Amino acid sequence: MERVLLLEDDLSLINGLSFVFKKEGFEADTARTVKEADALWAEGKYDLLVLDVSLPDGSGFEFCRNVRKSSKVPIIFLTASDEETSIIMGLDIGGDDYITKPFKLGVLVSRMRALLRRAKDFGQAKTELCSNGIRALLLQGQAFKNGELLDLTAAEYKLLCLFMQNPNIVLSKEQILDKLWDKLFFLLGIQDCSLRVFDDYFSYHCF
Repeated sequence: MERVLLLEDDLSLINGLSFVFKKEGFEADTARTVKEADALWAEGKYDLLVLDVSLPDGSGFEFCRNVRKSSKVPIIFLTASDEETSIIMGLDIGGDDYITKPFKLGVLVSRMRALLRRAKDFGQAKTELCSNGIRALLLQGQAFKNGELLDLTAAEYKLLCLFMQNPNIVLSKEQILDKLWDKLFFLLGIQDCSLRVFDDYFSYHCF
């Protein structure tokens, strides 16, 4: 069961959201002040945060900044403040979504689920490939051999990652073309995406 931390000072809204969260299968803890939220955050592990902005002892922005120092947990701001500057600030300091009151409960729950799916997919995705002293960092787009940065073109980097993702497999030119066709030729700036052009280019540069 996914755990949600709700930071909200409106008691009627707390009661309504707590009921909906439980009905939708979430386990929710509630804080009415930044101080209470800090204590809950320090003691527990949460999958998603839903934060109001204006609170008796501070702001949801302040709490978000503190959380972002150590965590990438999904954060949704849920607030009556619909000013453009407030929305921009909320997203710039690390918020993943910003919903203004009044809002529809179904929309809130759908956005919560979307963020949770995204976080789960990101957590499961490989961010690094290693083989025979070569390390490719997928998020940074860099590759290292024995600790030294390799000077690769975008096309060479894509090919390297493809080979590392298919160890001990002989890939034909047709298979490479099928895997990297659109992305690779866009990076190379080649307009004629024919097999002949592919053969000419990679026979000269790579094979």
